[in-house]
Amino acid sequence: MSERRATLGPAAVLLLALLAGGWFLQRGVAQDQNVYLQSRVFEEVLNHIADRYVDPVDRSELYDFAIDGLLRELGDPNSSLLDASDYEDFRIQTEGDYGGVGLEIVERDGYITVVSPIPGGPGARAGLRAGDRIVEVEGDDIRGWSSQRAVQVLRGRPGAEVEIRVSRPGVDSPIPFTLTRERIEIRSVPFARLLDDDVGYIPLNLFSETAAREVQAAADSLRSEGAQSFVLDLRGNPGGILDQGIGITDLFLPRDVPVAETRGQRRDQSQALSSRAEDRYAGMPLVVLVDRGSASASEIVAGALQDHDRALVVGATTFGKGSVQTLFNLSGGNVLRLTTARWYTPAGRSIERVREPGEPVDDEPLPEDAGPETVAPPTSVSLGLDGQFVFSPDTAGRPRTESLGGRPLFGGGGIVPDLLVQPDTLGLDEQQAVRRLFAEAGVYSTGLFNFAVEFLQRPEHAARIEGNGDPGDARFELTDDDLEALRLKLEERGFSVDPETWQGAERFTRAQLETQISQQGWGEHGRFVRVMPRDRPLQVALEHLRGADSVQALLESAGVAATGEGGSAEADAPQQEPESGDPRGRD
Repeated sequence: MSERRATLGPAAVLLLALLAGGWFLQRGVAQDQNVYLQSRVFEEVLNHIADRYVDPVDRSELYDFAIDGLLRELGDPNSSLLDASDYEDFRIQTEGDYGGVGLEIVERDGYITVVSPIPGGPGARAGLRAGDRIVEVEGDDIRGWSSQRAVQVLRGRPGAEVEIRVSRPGVDSPIPFTLTRERIEIRSVPFARLLDDDVGYIPLNLFSETAAREVQAAADSLRSEGAQSFVLDLRGNPGGILDQGIGITDLFLPRDVPVAETRGQRRDQSQALSSRAEDRYAGMPLVVLVDRGSASASEIVAGALQDHDRALVVGATTFGKGSVQTLFNLSGGNVLRLTTARWYTPAGRSIERVREPGEPVDDEPLPEDAGPETVAPPTSVSLGLDGQFVFSPDTAGRPRTESLGGRPLFGGGGIVPDLLVQPDTLGLDEQQAVRRLFAEAGVYSTGLFNFAVEFLQRPEHAARIEGNGDPGDARFELTDDDLEALRLKLEERGFSVDPETWQGAERFTRAQLETQISQQGWGEHGRFVRVMPRDRPLQVALEHLRGADSVQALLESAGVAATGEGGSAEADAPQQEPESGDPRGRD
């Protein structure tokens, strides 16, 4: 009996294979026929609409509608079709350089207004300054233009000249400038600074093609100045070039350890990435600052350093943009930006965060009467002193995992910090007042910018500024008279606000004006110095770095070090700093 089963077995398998093969073959043919039929139906529908719809419709627009609808139905905001101009903007953001005049501009009150000249660029060297209004380019009046249209005419081949005329407050007639376009490099690290005499602070704004080199140069310079530890600030960093993220982890991890993993539909979309160099700053304690605006490559760096117990991560849970986009060149100069894989940290955590229906996002406006307590879980939202939304910790229900050293971490998308520290927030009454200001946010923001520019240009104000040659030494104080002068300037622009609202928003307005003056007077470095004393996540980072002579000591000071037995001394949740004792109330 057993011999019969043995001899019949292969025959049965062969028969099954033939039958199954035929079925799969028929199924494949049927699928191909179905796709062919669907494509025919699509062409027929498009032709009927183009030929017989009640209103004329351009046939090329119908194809655009179909492509947009196809991408929209994927439900993926990171997949999109870029035309040539959109792709150029995307390329500049990631590659960090372009041919232009080195000006950050925006449309305000119908004028193309200089927000900030890029340090060292043609515009800055020529003497253009914040608040200048560009009224002519190559003899053409550009008043009423959009900023995007102005950018297109100001960019060009490096070495080519462009003639502009600028209207400046206090100058009767437009000022002519001849600017020679250059390859403009957008710095990923705008400055670096030694804090507390031995802590090197490195802000990383973007993962451009030079990001890793800039971080290394800043860290080397700070170490030569006496830095014993580092703060790498990734807050607000939306990501950029993957290879630069890997390059930055190389600076702080040993050679040949896992950094990240991608998993996609095809084998060539899945790969494991490892560090390629030895830890350049071995043994030096490191804090990584993150927030809701930290995304993509920022999360890869923070996740890898956290998984390897190499850094203390401080701040707020990151955005959760854990997908990989690939660019495909199409006809007509178009580019398809398509999500092809997802990211995972060395410990296997998915960076991609699945948002619940109705969950607020960073730029989603809140109802006028909504307080933080009215927003449904999993997150609640309040307003920070800087006017940005502040999201409460959202660790409830998240899966738990462990770092490679055995300390507990949270999965579920985004990087949950070891220490959850929220920025300074407004009290409930203050939030209501600020939301009323936001009803006329355009007029308010423009008026604030103009007042800051005028403040720096007026001799009587300049006399109140101490040490204005160095961003780190510049000091000034705003008086109640300054805020009243701002209110009157806003009223001249049609900005009407009742006294109760103005008083309720006083702390916010004062902070905003201080920040704007510092930004326009001394750039990002000056802004940082002004904001630093009230930067709670940074102050918490400095507190834990004081006296920490090793990475282990840093983690122990925060109560998140592994016990050596596969667990942590604080295993239940990431630590959360207590709120300050400010009587204005925070939530």
